[in-house]
Amino acid sequence: MLEQLAQLEHNHAALTAKLADPEVLGDRKAYTEASKALAEIDDVVALYREYREVRRQLGETDELLAGLERGDELVEMAREERDRLTARADELEEALRLELIPTDPNDQRNVVLEIRAGTGGDEATLFAAELFRMYSRYAEEQGWRVELLDLSESGAGGVKEVSAIVEGRGAYSRLKYEAGVHRVQRVPETEASGRIHTSAVTVAVLPEAEDVEVAIDDKDLRVDRFCASGPGGQGVNTTYSAVRITHLPTGIVVSCQDERSQIKNKAKALRVLKARLLELEQQKADQAMSAERKKMVGSGDRSEKIRTYNFPQNRVTDHRIHLTVHQLPEVLEGRLDPLIDPLVAHFQAERLGRPAPVE
Repeated sequence: MLEQLAQLEHNHAALTAKLADPEVLGDRKAYTEASKALAEIDDVVALYREYREVRRQLGETDELLAGLERGDELVEMAREERDRLTARADELEEALRLELIPTDPNDQRNVVLEIRAGTGGDEATLFAAELFRMYSRYAEEQGWRVELLDLSESGAGGVKEVSAIVEGRGAYSRLKYEAGVHRVQRVPETEASGRIHTSAVTVAVLPEAEDVEVAIDDKDLRVDRFCASGPGGQGVNTTYSAVRITHLPTGIVVSCQDERSQIKNKAKALRVLKARLLELEQQKADQAMSAERKKMVGSGDRSEKIRTYNFPQNRVTDHRIHLTVHQLPEVLEGRLDPLIDPLVAHFQAERLGRPAPVE
């Protein structure tokens, strides 16, 4: 780790010198690239320099203690200083380890969020609607924007399927842990005997593709136009504004009916199609990604769960890290950090190759 950090500090010095070069100052592209590269390592180099300084002070304190007599009044003060410096060195070392974890290149991207009711009939569609509301509230708290793409409602007032784009810095870095099967246990309002029912909803979280990453040929697309259904105001069912796009080479189908404008609906549908095609390319390049996608979407079966929401016990349990919180109403209001923060810590620990923190 120290060799990596020393190399980063060397690179930092080289980039700093480069930015002072008159030729680079006069080359906008070169200056921008160097500035970006410097910004990416600035924080970790600052931490490393502080870490080295703390270690230097700790060495001096140890030397001081070694030269003091047992009864010297400075001994206690030096021991306290050594304890403080040791604790700070440990904090900085942990922070540096986290900084050196290879970052997910998708972390800062927008998200294509897809929620589908699984097993459980009407109760599953009702919970799918609650999950979409939960993520919308969480996005609002994070300062992200949620743009609805497609919505298929159930007769019971729930949601059979909903897709949306979540726009905001770091959206994927937080929401990617929500992908999988979410199980709900509660007594439906229509259940006269008070029996608890178990239903399931699948959540998929895809990083939105950049235009330069996915090229789509118009001849590979079949575009169908149809009348939108559901809420949308007067006239929503009288014009062919909804769009369904089929990507012929892969068979992927996406649709959007949120906007009155056919052009806007087509643009939104293409964003989802690009996200799915990007995911397909990543799967081909990395078989591990393919396995992860299968785990993410699942079949909607109750057994393929990542999280359980138990209403009678006011309990939410994440089965991946064996974490339980008794804050179900708060979670459904979008306060997801008590669940997401431990997941982030867990998977960071895995990538560092050490045991995950015990909750």
